Formats: sequence, structure tokens, C-alpha cells
Amino acid sequence: QVQLVESGGGLVQAGGSLRLSCAASGHTFSTYYMGWFRQAPGKEREFVGAIGWSDGSAYYADSVKGRFTMSRDNAKNTAYLQMNSLKPEDTAVYYCAAKGPTYSPRRVDYPYWGQGTQVTVSS
Repeated sequence: QVQLVESGGGLVQAGGSLRLSCAASGHTFSTYYMGWFRQAPGKEREFVGAIGWSDGSAYYADSVKGRFTMSRDNAKNTAYLQMNSLKPEDTAVYYCAAKGPTYSPRRVDYPYWGQGTQVTVSS
């Protein structure tokens, strides 16, 4: 049973930073992709980025490119999303998700999801 647990959300002022963590268990994730998504109130869940566990290949949505950075610690089975220069429009519930060994930005391609963590950016 794959389990993903996010942490690190909170309230931050515009221009500030937060780091989200996603602890994974229940499977060997060395060949997986870990995706990050977010959902703002009244909006659909959208792709933020994805990183390959094996080689660290990273893909970002244009809206966060240059501000957000993904990383992973294979020994800890934990993925991270470092968010800098945060804007009020980054306010959302952030989710990590896992899928098999090929990259995808599509929400429907990820079978495993965490519970989400709230990020609120005040202006």
C-alpha cells in the first residue's frame, strides 16, 4: 500500500518561502515519478511539477518555473518542493502524487495521492 504524506504548508507573506515535504512509504520508489499539484478554491487541480526518482529529471509548470524547485532524497523516500518568491496566487492546497516510470503532467495518470497541505500567501 503506497502512502504519501505531505507536510510543511502554512501562512507566508508574499515574497516569502516555504518548503513542502512528501514522505513516501509502502513501495520502492526508485523508478517512480513524483508529481506536485495544487488546487485553489473554486479551481481545478493543476500541475505544478514532477521529478523522477531515479535521475532527478524535473519538469515545471510555466507559472512556477524559476521560483519553485523540486528535489528528492532517495534514502529517506522523501520528495521536496522548495517554493520561493511566493505570490498570493500560489495560495492553494498542495498535493504530492506518485506514478510509474514515465513523466506525465496529467492528474489522471497519478494513482497515488497524499492528503494535501494548505499554503496561504498573504499580500
